[in-house]
Amino acid sequence: PNYASKHEKGHAPAMNEGMVIKTNTNQRYATNGVTGFVVRELGRRCGTPVQEFAVRNDCPCGSTIGPILTANTGMRAVDLGMPQLSMHSCREMMGKSDLTFANRLFRAFYTDFREVDDALETK
Repeated sequence: PNYASKHEKGHAPAMNEGMVIKTNTNQRYATNGVTGFVVRELGRRCGTPVQEFAVRNDCPCGSTIGPILTANTGMRAVDLGMPQLSMHSCREMMGKSDLTFANRLFRAFYTDFREVDDALETK
């Protein structure tokens, strides 16, 4: 959320308002339709808000290791995190409530993932 000019309007992450799914139309992040749905459904089941973050299409962005891992292993992945200010700086800051949301969502992953995954229909 440091630079409002770098993300799509309406897709700005806010601290203390839940986990953030990162997507990029140029596939610079690992999230796709299926993996994003799984996280949103797990969040719905455990009462954890999930935010969407999208870099503006006309702004170049970095990438994560996610696309490399998915391409080399075939494993599904999602780029997910907690909103932060000044990431990678000596004064990195995040919201306390987001730790609770993360814990809840990760627990839901371990308890509910199989049920959510089994309910997916792929054609």
